Formats: sequence, C-alpha cells, structure tokens
Amino acid sequence: MSTMIAYIALVILLVLSFYFSLTETAFTALNRIRIKNMAEKGSKKAQLTLALYDDFDRLLSTLLVGTNISNITSAAICTMLFVNALGYIGATLSAAVTTVVVLIFAEVTPKNIAKESPEKIALFCAPIARFFMVLFTPFNAFFALWKRGLVKVFKTNASSSAMTEDELISFVEEARHSGVIDEGDKELIKNVIEFYDQKAENVLTPRVDIVAISKDATLEEISTVFFESGFSRIPVYEKTIDNIIGILHTKDFLRYIVKKDMLFENVISPAVFVPSRVDIGDLFNLLQKEKSHMAIVVDEHGGTDGIVTMEDILEELMGEIWDESDKVIESFVPLDENKYSITCSVDTHDFFEYFNLPEDDIEKMPTSINGWIVHMLGKIPEKGDTFRYANLIVTVSKTERKRTLECIVTVENPANIETTS
Repeated sequence: MSTMIAYIALVILLVLSFYFSLTETAFTALNRIRIKNMAEKGSKKAQLTLALYDDFDRLLSTLLVGTNISNITSAAICTMLFVNALGYIGATLSAAVTTVVVLIFAEVTPKNIAKESPEKIALFCAPIARFFMVLFTPFNAFFALWKRGLVKVFKTNASSSAMTEDELISFVEEARHSGVIDEGDKELIKNVIEFYDQKAENVLTPRVDIVAISKDATLEEISTVFFESGFSRIPVYEKTIDNIIGILHTKDFLRYIVKKDMLFENVISPAVFVPSRVDIGDLFNLLQKEKSHMAIVVDEHGGTDGIVTMEDILEELMGEIWDESDKVIESFVPLDENKYSITCSVDTHDFFEYFNLPEDDIEKMPTSINGWIVHMLGKIPEKGDTFRYANLIVTVSKTERKRTLECIVTVENPANIETTS
C-alpha cells in the first residue's frame, strides 16, 4: 500500500468513525415524540428516522460494528505508517497518537455535537445509517441471535424498558422544571395519569353525609331539604337509606308541584348503582352512557355506602370546583409553625402526601382520615384522644355521631418519635 493511499484511507476511516459516534449519540438522545410529530406531518426523513429508532437493536449493532471496524483498521494503518517511518519505536508512538486522535475526533467531538441537536443530526444521518444496516446484515443477524441467547441464559425481563406510571410522572415533573409546562399543566397531566387508579370509594360522599328524602315525605319537607342543602339532585329512599329507589331533580319536583295529577314515582329518575371498588374512569363513562349525574355506591352487603357525583369525578382531574351554594372548606389549616387543623373527611393519600409520610402500607389503610384515626385508635374516637404516627402527634378535636370531624396534627422531630405501623 502506497503512503498516499494509506493516508487517504486513514482520513476516510476517521470520518466514518466520526459519523458512527455522531449517529449513535443522536439516536440515543433524540426525542421520539418530536420525531413522531414530524413524521405524522409528512416528513420522509422523519419517517425513516422513526423507523430506524424503533429498530434500535439493529441500528446499534450496525453503528458499533462500523465504529470498531473503523477504529481498528485506522489503528493498523497508523501503526504501519509509523513503523515504516521510525522503525520499532513507531509502534509505541502510533498507539499514543491513535488513541488521542480517535478520542478527540471520533469520540468526544461528534458526541458533543450530537448531544446539542440530536433530532437534527439524526435526520441527517438516517439515510446513511440505513445503507450501513443493509451492508452489515450478516453481523446484525449474528448479534440478534446472540442477544436472544443471552436473554434465555440470564432470563432478563424484556418488558422492563417500558415506561412505568411513576417514571411518566417524573418525566412530567422534569418538563415542569425545564419550563416546558407550568405548574397547572403539571397537576392536570398528573391527575390524568392517576385518574384510572382512583376508586369510587376514594371520592364518594359517605353514607352519614348523604342528604336524602323519604318517598313518603311531604311537599313541604322536600322543599325544605332542597332549600337548605342547595343541591339540585337528591336521592329518594323507601323506609331506609339502604333502599334508594331513585334520584329527584329540582326541575322535576317543580313540575310535580304544578301538575297535581302526576304520581310522585313518575318524577323520580332511576338511580345508577356501582360497587365501591369501581374505577372512577369507568364510572365516569357509565354516568355519561346513562345520562346521569349521580351514582349510588353500594357496599358488599348491598347497603348504601355513599354517593358519587359527576362533579366529584371531575374534581379529581381539575381540582376543587366551587359554586355559589358551596361552603369553602380548607382541609389543611396551619395553626402555627408545627401545628395544623385537619378536616377528617380528607383522603388518606392526600394527608400522607401533605406531611411527606411513607406510603408503603397506605393501600391497607382506610380511605379517609376519619377511618384512619379509628384504625389507629382501635375504638370509636372521642374528643381529646391522641396517638403518634411517624413524626406526627394526632389529637381528635371535634367529633359527631361516632366519627371524627376535625383533628389537630403536631409535627415533631422524626428522630424523637418511633414510627407506628
């Protein structure tokens, strides 16, 4: 090989090594969603780039084979040139020079360039990458078989690369920190992600708080209930709250008052009944299908556990929705630096999140703080009852009808308190 041809080959090999490193970093760092959006708008290069990205195993083996062939061959040529010029000492100098040149021009430089603009670089490199994927087909086939063998030997989990819900929420949090979305967008996206994890029992109005009317109530009694509650829809029961027979709407009630010849049963709309463990996403779809705004949640014995309205479900997505008849209630009210007043109807998950408590066993706990307090005390709460949990001292401050309405939470030094399990 003439010296001139050797130098030309050396330059070509360094350029190829530069290209392979550039392409590997670009495809590793690119935003797939951004490329997918470009592909859906008709970009041929984006469509090719997306196809290569989705076949990343073959692409990666192609780039690694190309990188190694380029680097090893360039090292051999460089050694030959140095030995011909300097003798045996040239081999040592060749190794040092090749290492520095490859490190700077075929590793550090291309990877830094690709990292700055991965999508643009990937779009540029994709056509050449497809050519080399075809050229190195025998190598790719061998490495595909090698990978399947490794998976069988080491029993690796092929599905472990799928993004989990927690990772998706972390991704949204990173997007907020980087300024791509604001706090409101982050909360909405997070609520959407967690929407189908919520059950009806997490959002229902409990049985003891249900405002309902008897089928045998007088017009005056019904009017009083509508007026005092401010609700537009009220469940109607026969004999007991466990036997709800339908839902009465104010407009239907007014129509019943005006038309004296109507039967009361004819102005009551059918009720939708659901179990307490139904997903609120499925419940939302059911209420839409039934054209209803309220569902009766039943327990395992068929009794009334509570009610869920369309507003309750939407609040899981959008946050609290207030209207003119609602009383604004703060669930967490700071009293001083380490003391808080808590409304005990608040969700246990929200309580644990507010006080940064570990949520390992939260699935085994009652869904409301009232139930959690009963669970922790092991009895019906009375005003003044106190217990400790993690770094909190919880004191019952207000009760009504065998349940806790409010409690006072004092935050202490975690080192001074033994965690209660």
